[in-house]
Amino acid sequence: DPGQSVPGAEFLEWCPTGVRADLAAIVKAVAEAPPMKFAGGGQWQAMHGDMAGYFEARTRGPRKRLYRLFCLLGRDAPGLSGPSLVIITGMDKPNESAFSEADYRRVRRLGDEYRRRTPRSIER
Repeated sequence: DPGQSVPGAEFLEWCPTGVRADLAAIVKAVAEAPPMKFAGGGQWQAMHGDMAGYFEARTRGPRKRLYRLFCLLGRDAPGLSGPSLVIITGMDKPNESAFSEADYRRVRRLGDEYRRRTPRSIER
């Protein structure tokens, strides 16, 4: 929906240039690997618990700040041509800190909204 925001794209635009390049390289490598076969050396992690089904692209930026992209893997979803990596949103945090449950709830709300749409809202 062109009238809606694109949280993942907005987050990437906001990130420092080096962080944006790192995250783009990570998701590109994941997207080009066979599904579920990317070994990301800590840069790509499957999430657990309430976040099961989500994946996290991870990098560190200036002053050791941590940047995360929250993604879903899509398989043959309407509007997508085969398996796809879908960036839902991103967040950053100071080193050695944690996101709050409210932060994760926001990610899940956006993911749920994405899944409910038919056709799915996508920006390439």
